[in-house]
Amino acid sequence: MEDCYAMAATLVNRTCYQKRTPVLNARKTSMTKALALYYHPSPPRLLRRKWKPDSSRIGINFRDFTYKELHEVTNGFSKIAVKRMEKVANQSEKTFMTELKIIGRTHHKNLVKLLGFCIDDNHFLLVYELMKNGALSDFLVKEGMLPTWSHKSEMALGVARGLLYLHEECDTPIIHCDIKPQNVLVDSKYNAKISDFGLSKLLKKDQTRTDTCARGTVGYLAPEWLKNAPITPKVDIFSFGVMLLEITCGRRHIELSRIEEEDEDEGGDDLLLINWAAGCMSSGRIDILARGDPEVLDEITRFERFIKVGLWCIHPDPILIPSMKIVTQMLEGTITVGVPLLMNQ
Repeated sequence: MEDCYAMAATLVNRTCYQKRTPVLNARKTSMTKALALYYHPSPPRLLRRKWKPDSSRIGINFRDFTYKELHEVTNGFSKIAVKRMEKVANQSEKTFMTELKIIGRTHHKNLVKLLGFCIDDNHFLLVYELMKNGALSDFLVKEGMLPTWSHKSEMALGVARGLLYLHEECDTPIIHCDIKPQNVLVDSKYNAKISDFGLSKLLKKDQTRTDTCARGTVGYLAPEWLKNAPITPKVDIFSFGVMLLEITCGRRHIELSRIEEEDEDEGGDDLLLINWAAGCMSSGRIDILARGDPEVLDEITRFERFIKVGLWCIHPDPILIPSMKIVTQMLEGTITVGVPLLMNQ
């Protein structure tokens, strides 16, 4: 119930039907060119109240805002996260509307929560909850405040559960198409939430694959993107596998500085993280990946399980990549993780 922000649920023949409040609601005024939406995860009530510069209203009442009003009520956007898109081309507007349409269908604690939007002249704004620890990409390498193994493992599980919801639990299956640390935000309690749905694809209820042009980020792209083949949710799982190895090992998927530091006695080619991880696992040197972290060494079995799951996710043959449900179960330790086939090739 809490994971999906559901207000009620019914159980019919072992199937759970969740009742929730979609955010596909808005109002438009004739006074301005602005269109804005705010919602609260309780049964919707549209209210018109005299506007006051009170940021506590954000996320509670529906209200029409201009860009100026929105800037003032949030004290210069200081209490929310705002994604800006300048209207410089039709593609910007298309990306904006895609993200609004996708995020409006979702309700899960591991997806960033949309608080509202504003369209005013050339200002295209998506207003999200403020995530104080910022993007996972910065948080993982921030000097002086690196996350603990406990935090990293829970963040990885959070992203996995968010993807499971998108792929298998959402009313309409969604392929994110750009899973990477930059698109995962971390709140003050180290909860990881998937964001940025501008490149996402909606599937029909019984649809398992779709044709689309290549999209995503180099380093996280599944092989089928490069083959112009129909894509499935497995492209997200491949990207998640790369990111899972980054979270677990505490380094980026590629580090050019390691070219001069390569040492064959430490697992071989470590320029690419996936090669380094696979090499260390094949040689039985999981301790190298742990980097002497005492917390990791105390949970070396769990750490090894996360590495194995990451390697399963990045198999070049999508047929052999496990579903997000199985990936989540493997991470949680409810099913056994076998030796990744990637290590034998």
